[in-house]
Amino acid sequence: MIAQLPPRQDVLARRDAIVAGLRRLLAPDAVIAEPDLLKPYETDGMSCHRQVPLAVVLPATTAEVAAVMAFLHREGVCVVARGAGTSLSGGALPMQDAVVIGVMRMNRILEIDYADRLAVVQAGVTNLGITQAMEGRGFFYAPDPSSQLACMIGGNVAMNSGGAHCLRYGVTTNNLLGLKLVTVEGEVVDIGGGHLDAAGYDWLGLLTGSEGQLAIVTEVTVRILRAAEGARAMLAAFRANDVAGDCVAAIIASGIIPVALEFMDRPAIHACEAFAHAGYPLDAEAMLIIEVEGSAAEQDDLLGRIGEICRRHDPISLRISASAAESAAIWKGRKGAFGAVGRISPDYLCMDGVIPTSRLAEVLRRIGAMSAEYGLQVANIFHAGDGNLHPLIMFDANEPDSFDRAERFGADILRLCVEMGGCLTGEHGVGVEKRDLMVVQFTAAELDQQRRVKSAFDPGWLLNPSKVFPLQVPPA
Repeated sequence: MIAQLPPRQDVLARRDAIVAGLRRLLAPDAVIAEPDLLKPYETDGMSCHRQVPLAVVLPATTAEVAAVMAFLHREGVCVVARGAGTSLSGGALPMQDAVVIGVMRMNRILEIDYADRLAVVQAGVTNLGITQAMEGRGFFYAPDPSSQLACMIGGNVAMNSGGAHCLRYGVTTNNLLGLKLVTVEGEVVDIGGGHLDAAGYDWLGLLTGSEGQLAIVTEVTVRILRAAEGARAMLAAFRANDVAGDCVAAIIASGIIPVALEFMDRPAIHACEAFAHAGYPLDAEAMLIIEVEGSAAEQDDLLGRIGEICRRHDPISLRISASAAESAAIWKGRKGAFGAVGRISPDYLCMDGVIPTSRLAEVLRRIGAMSAEYGLQVANIFHAGDGNLHPLIMFDANEPDSFDRAERFGADILRLCVEMGGCLTGEHGVGVEKRDLMVVQFTAAELDQQRRVKSAFDPGWLLNPSKVFPLQVPPA
């Protein structure tokens, strides 16, 4: 089990009273305290670590969240916010002495304003649900993480999620206008709103990506965009990973910004083709999915220019999607990649780091060498256009040292990202996974400053404990 702060025995001793207090605030079925019913909440998408929480509450409104937070603050009880539990960094991992606040019942779209191009949604609305609510009018919400069918917008805000199309449209922070949140004391606060560039400090920028360390988000105001006239995808296959990496760097250096620029290596290609039957080139060592959008003429121009750059790198094949169905199959393979790799490996760790695109080929070579050193296969699937790596390290939890080697391998990849001028996380967050690697990227003074910001919002350090910061006593 990963290191956590020891549970507070005084809180555990008061468990029955705390649960009774919560039941006075919420509907009978909105408080879960039975051991069997708590099991589904013991982990998130990083399922190698588990811990049953003290209790789980499922509020339906901001007012209920505020009442719960005020009560738990008075009782000195820690809180872990949870959306769909798709976090891959252990961001929603509970504590034995903590109450989980699940926002999945807060699933209403409150407003869609097409004139001002915004939508106001509760934190439990799924990422894809936002777009589905407005696609009949030709609008969409841009960030599209691979888990978009399940992941919730509150969790997207917490981790500053991205997705395949973030190269063109930006990540979550670039598509937000406002937040409604509840502080650790139970106060409801509105940040930003239905306009760009709110006056004063950039609280929206501070809170986005804060991983539940500063407040609980209950409502989100997002930017919505008019959908393009059309889009087409190109598959470019290469004989080597580093050649594909050099091609990515050349495309970005040319000044062309595709809507998406995704990378897959041989293990990923084979796993995803077996799942999606998208016509991926099985003789390739690496493949790029390159998507452009606009009018038919714009698409032709961009694909022609990108195709010329690809040809300079001696591709095995170049293929442009000829229909909407073919494009859907291409993306089905990419979006289902994590599940597809699960069909060929008993277990895997999905890493998340960022590098400059100019160092992509070098980093892929180094990861290949590490794979041989650790004796573990890697499937590389990632957002190549913005350098957001997602190596999938395959291991077998039934082998005594396999998981240990996988974790050490993953840590070395993240150290490499920092060495190359990148950072520890692109969109999965720090959680518990990268918590003890924060010292690789940040100095002691920088970490102390970050802790002081947290202490300003959460003096008792009750929000999402044991995450993000290396375990130590908070600053005075």
